[in-house]
Amino acid sequence: MITDKFGRQVYTEQDICEIYLSDPDIQLKNVLIAGNVNFNDELELDNLPEIIPYNLDELDLTIEEFDKKCQESWFIPDEYKNFDIVQFVLDQCDSEAELQRAAEELLLYQERDMFMLLKYLKYLVDTMRKNNIVWGVGRGSCVSSFVLYLIGIHKINSLYFDLDISEFLK
Repeated sequence: MITDKFGRQVYTEQDICEIYLSDPDIQLKNVLIAGNVNFNDELELDNLPEIIPYNLDELDLTIEEFDKKCQESWFIPDEYKNFDIVQFVLDQCDSEAELQRAAEELLLYQERDMFMLLKYLKYLVDTMRKNNIVWGVGRGSCVSSFVLYLIGIHKINSLYFDLDISEFLK
């Protein structure tokens, strides 16, 4: 097994065979494999993970290009991909000051092409609420984002505490 420059673990066919021969009950998911995949039928590996061929062309990408490529393939339901996050955030505001702060932050998120991230975070919060999963009150620089407060990521009203969004979006 190797780790590529993007931090992904890439296995060979031999790696996978050795892993399964040493522990047939192991559960791997979405395994990146380098080279041809032709598992020997004699091994009787019936619980193989989904094999994803390792794309050597990706090695020519810069980390920024790889990151952008990954951000274009979010694994969230279509209803969240098509969700109007801007309207949702603005609808959560109760005053002119809240509307102004939310609009200012949304422009910063838009400049950084982060709307899909906000949609994913809305999906995450909805999923945690639906499944009664408890998450923290909030910590670190993310609590300076009023938009994240409105989405429900944290419980710290950055407008009330006069926290500067630039602490989060540096």
